Amino acid sequence: GLMSGVVARRTFGPVVLVIQFLIAGVTAAQGVPPVGDIVEKTNCVAYYAGKDGRAQVSMTITDEQGRTRSRRMTILRRDASSGDSEPAACRNQKYYVYFHRPSDVRGTVLTVWKQSAQDDDRWLYLPALDLVNRIAAGDKRTSFVGSHFFYEDISGRNITEDEHELVEASANYYVVKGRPGDPGAVEFKHYVIWIHRGTFIPVKVEFFDTQDRLYRVYQATKVETVQGFPTVVESRMEDRVRGGNTTLKFSRVQYDLGIDDEVFDERFLRNPPRALLR
Repeated sequence: GLMSGVVARRTFGPVVLVIQFLIAGVTAAQGVPPVGDIVEKTNCVAYYAGKDGRAQVSMTITDEQGRTRSRRMTILRRDASSGDSEPAACRNQKYYVYFHRPSDVRGTVLTVWKQSAQDDDRWLYLPALDLVNRIAAGDKRTSFVGSHFFYEDISGRNITEDEHELVEASANYYVVKGRPGDPGAVEFKHYVIWIHRGTFIPVKVEFFDTQDRLYRVYQATKVETVQGFPTVVESRMEDRVRGGNTTLKFSRVQYDLGIDDEVFDERFLRNPPRALLR
């Protein structure tokens, strides 16, 4: 990530490169990489382990009254080639999320095409209606299938949408504050991420609303190494204002399966790739 002051911005030019060089020199002496590099690496670790991946996911939604609902899904993921013009890795990517349970959502499919240069494309297939719905770009920060996670939490937020500032570098964590470049496009004013220095796993994220109230908290509650990649296998999102939370448990996680790109095309919304979903 190229730097302008301590705020990461996607700006290119000789002046910025000189600033980048100077700041990198100062922070390297303290053993702390520039914040743009920290955020880039964290994004890669959190969402781009291996060239592709698969996981079974159990979701438990607990509402403010303590009532629970569960969902079971398989998530398939494949990194797409970004093209030579893309300055950094960990950008373009495709997701396929298939719901197994409960029976009323069985066969529901969400596909996401993440694109660095523009808004992500998202489609939701509803088998009961045999309908493919395009999810508007503005809806990415709304509830993912009735849970406390948002669509954007599942596939990741484009890091170029926010400005990042390193607020602390402790022995174990980098603490990074993020502010939206376009405050009108999101419901948060800022967020704070605790990034584990050893693995670059984001272990906690606190979201603050426009009144500076802490209203959402994400935590990675269990991390394991799978095929050499540090992997979050349990996580939780809490609503600190209304109450309630959603937990995700990942099992049978596998990377580098050689998942075919065509699996993420529209025709596979109605005809799921059964072998990959078993």
